[in-house]
Amino acid sequence: MALSGLDIYKLLPKTNCKKCGSPTCLAFAMKLAMKKASLDECPDVTQQAKKALEESSRPPIALIKFGSGDNTIETGGETVLFRHEKTFYHQTAIAISVDDTLGDADLLVRIEKIEKIGFERVGQHIAIDMIALINKSLSSEKFLSALDKILSNSKKPVILVSSDQKTIEAALKKCSDKRPLVHAADSNNLKDMCAVAKAYKAPLALKANSLEELDKLSHEAAGMGIEEIVLDPGSVPLRVSLNDLTQIRRLSLKRNYRPFGFPVIMFIKSTDKHQTVVDSCTFIAKYASIIVLDSIEEDVLLPIVTMRQNIYTDPQKPVTVEPKLYKFGSPDKNSPVMVTTNFSLTFYTVAPEIEAGGNSAYLLVTDSEGMSVLTAWAAEKFTPEIIADTMKKTELDSVVSHKKIIIPGYVAVLSGKLEDVSGWQVLVGPKEASGIPKYLKEIWK
Repeated sequence: MALSGLDIYKLLPKTNCKKCGSPTCLAFAMKLAMKKASLDECPDVTQQAKKALEESSRPPIALIKFGSGDNTIETGGETVLFRHEKTFYHQTAIAISVDDTLGDADLLVRIEKIEKIGFERVGQHIAIDMIALINKSLSSEKFLSALDKILSNSKKPVILVSSDQKTIEAALKKCSDKRPLVHAADSNNLKDMCAVAKAYKAPLALKANSLEELDKLSHEAAGMGIEEIVLDPGSVPLRVSLNDLTQIRRLSLKRNYRPFGFPVIMFIKSTDKHQTVVDSCTFIAKYASIIVLDSIEEDVLLPIVTMRQNIYTDPQKPVTVEPKLYKFGSPDKNSPVMVTTNFSLTFYTVAPEIEAGGNSAYLLVTDSEGMSVLTAWAAEKFTPEIIADTMKKTELDSVVSHKKIIIPGYVAVLSGKLEDVSGWQVLVGPKEASGIPKYLKEIWK
């Protein structure tokens, strides 16, 4: 837990030497508490005090990074139990498993399919984050051969899943610069796995069959100098897993219990696609940092990534689209112009309806700070002046020749003022987006 200024002051030399640039040690302590100074600025602080201060400043759940460059994945670092308390910062990473028992052709096909998995939703592109290579063959040679193919055909971060220390070490020699996650150390191989992970500076997953055993492994791994840890409480019935994940999160946040202050990984092993979706969505909500799936079917993955997107969208920052003039079909100077706000849900409700009518049209999107039409109107973020200003910025008068603009039916009250400030004829469109195709077909024409 973070220390107060007075707590920090107790650990400082109390000499008021001014070498740090502050008039007193208490003033310097207050700066440290507000993160406006660095402990390195004090030349006389003891190693014991430095260690205590560094430990206190560590987040309750450590932030662990996998991969490298543009393909870096961050997990952990969360600070609350419930999103509405603040927000969740690092979304659950989704990994697809690859068995090293696959033949070369099948292995390449699976890697290619994983690379191609992607969804577009409310303007965001959603893809699979990681590949988990499973040492199902128990053969080091097959595992390393499969790893070579993954590294040659994908830039996604890798999870190396093997209980054999020599196999993991040989794999890390090939890809330690990619920062893979090593899975897993257990009560049988903890010492060897810790030595390898420490030598190659790789994050290490600890696997146990109970929270008590996981607690013990975490203590021992930390004692061996392992700082980047991922916890695997094992695959048990969903009810028990949910309880374990909740206890880990509560102990790390509410009790600041360091052995559990790490990201959690869960393997989804159900062969039933519906249960796979249920398990995955449950673990995304509470509180897995990484989930590993066997399935690459779109009807399984789509609800899972949708759930993740909903949970990890900051509720204080609405998802928006770029305010500008959008084209649908092949519009010309006689095509209709409609206007709406830049709230993504509004945009992606209106856009399909314009396309469904089969008519070419323009959609003018104003900057409403991510509010829907009625909310923006009530907050004075969707006003005649804002609409007219957007029309000028997009040079709308040079795009169409008819000088007519269609506003949403729910804000018909804007029509008179908008005509005054813009000089355009304002038409009142339907209240609901579903009425757009009929409106463009029957009323506009």
